[in-house]
Amino acid sequence: MGPISLSPHPARGRPVARTAGAGLAGLLGLGVYAVVGRLGFLPHPSLQLAVLAVGTGLFALRRRLPGAVLLTALAALAGAVPAVGPVTAAAAYCVARRTARPRLRARLLACAGLLLVVCATAAGPWLGPGSAAYGLALGLALAPTAVVVPGLVGTAQGQQGRLVRALRERGDAAERARRLADSEARIHERSRIAAEMHDLVGHRLSLVSLHAGGLELALERAAPELREEAVLVRRTTRDAMRELRQALGVLGPLGRDTGPDPLTDATGTRTDIEALVAQSRDGGIAVRLDWMGPDLDARPAPVRRAVHRVVREGLTNVHRYAPDAHVTVAVRHGGGQVRVGVRNGARPGPPAPVAEAGTGRGLTGLRERVELLGGTFEAAALPSGGFRVAAALPAEPAGGPASGRTASAPDASRPPSTLEAPVTGPPAAGPPAAGPDGRGTAAFLTLGLGLAALSALMVVGIAFVYAAQPSGRTGPAPLPRVGMTYGEVSALGVHDNGAVRAAATGHEPPRPAGAAGCLYPFNGATERRPGGLLIARYCFDAAQRLIAVDRFDVPAVRDSTPWEIP
Repeated sequence: MGPISLSPHPARGRPVARTAGAGLAGLLGLGVYAVVGRLGFLPHPSLQLAVLAVGTGLFALRRRLPGAVLLTALAALAGAVPAVGPVTAAAAYCVARRTARPRLRARLLACAGLLLVVCATAAGPWLGPGSAAYGLALGLALAPTAVVVPGLVGTAQGQQGRLVRALRERGDAAERARRLADSEARIHERSRIAAEMHDLVGHRLSLVSLHAGGLELALERAAPELREEAVLVRRTTRDAMRELRQALGVLGPLGRDTGPDPLTDATGTRTDIEALVAQSRDGGIAVRLDWMGPDLDARPAPVRRAVHRVVREGLTNVHRYAPDAHVTVAVRHGGGQVRVGVRNGARPGPPAPVAEAGTGRGLTGLRERVELLGGTFEAAALPSGGFRVAAALPAEPAGGPASGRTASAPDASRPPSTLEAPVTGPPAAGPPAAGPDGRGTAAFLTLGLGLAALSALMVVGIAFVYAAQPSGRTGPAPLPRVGMTYGEVSALGVHDNGAVRAAATGHEPPRPAGAAGCLYPFNGATERRPGGLLIARYCFDAAQRLIAVDRFDVPAVRDSTPWEIP
């Protein structure tokens, strides 16, 4: 069971998410640039657009840049150019989400916000509202929306992701513990069954063998012609006891050595293999040992026992099927690997009858033992007519040296758990890749809408700061003077009003000579006395220059209810 995977293909959606995140932040920054420019609060538009492009490019490289460098650089750019604010907000979210240590995250966000305010204050006189004070106000308006709020959202998202991963790892550990407990329970039950069979059936077979030996001695004197039958019974009982021992070994715990022979610390060493070869030579088999490399006495017990089993099973097959063939036992130890093989040539006599063919259970058990240690096993007939058994084992199996017992194999009857998929990399920060259930797309849209809302707040804050800047004019507004152009008079807030013009009709003095048109502004109409209004008239010549400013009284109509009218 391996580590947890948060998605089936975690690396597949990373380039798309990376490009989409940078593109979304750049588009929102461009939107802030356009809206602020439309409001007329955008000095040096070409320079600000170039800085926005640089900031978007830096955000696209966020995987290669350290979080602190990226955030501080974008914060400095946002202080000088407010259009970089959405890109800075996306970077603050990503950095806060990926930073696990709370103190480091808090320091990064605080330094970035402070740097944004300082840069906005410094850039205010030449690239901002026009003074350091209003630049400070702009920085204070941008810092919460571009750094603090997205940093807090990224912190919450990162903590949630880490919590989910921790819960999944805990569930994975609980699942492994449960499977291990089930495996141990099965092993204990199998061991109990093996002990019961050994106590009951083994004892009965021992009695049968004992009585068969006594019967053999009795028949040797009383009925010699029946002695062979007693010998057959005794041999059959001995074979049954040997097979029972092997069956009990199969029922025992996985990894425990089977067979009647006890295994010691010397099992699988060069001395042990030489003893096996010597026993085969004493039985009349031509065996040659070819050992290359150091001894195996320093290797783990499972490796040495596997080597012993491969050699013994190979020699046993030679005893049964090719006792008159030449045999070579080869052991190669070096390079972190142990290779062992038993190879026999073709037997000189006629081929073995079909009745002598075995079941292959011994080779199957060897294969399972070798593969359990992470090795490979091969058993096949040779083109020359012989047979070859070979195994390649790691000198140090995964999990370190064992003490005579290997880990239990997984239960094949259980479906594979989804927690067993290996992880190929850390979870991607920023917009997650869309999964088959659409959760990634929903998360990406949520982040996009949140970033758009922050951009709108940035626009509002920038508009307030720029609208509050002083116009450079102190004292009362200047009055129009004769000789001003029509445009200059209009710039002072003097505009024609239809109601004032109607009130002056029939009550105004004659227009001056050369007047081409006159303005009757509302701000020039004030109440002078009860029942009268003072109206100002600005007359212009054909060249649209102010030639006269007249003020005169017109009677005012008193408001009254309909029944009061005479």
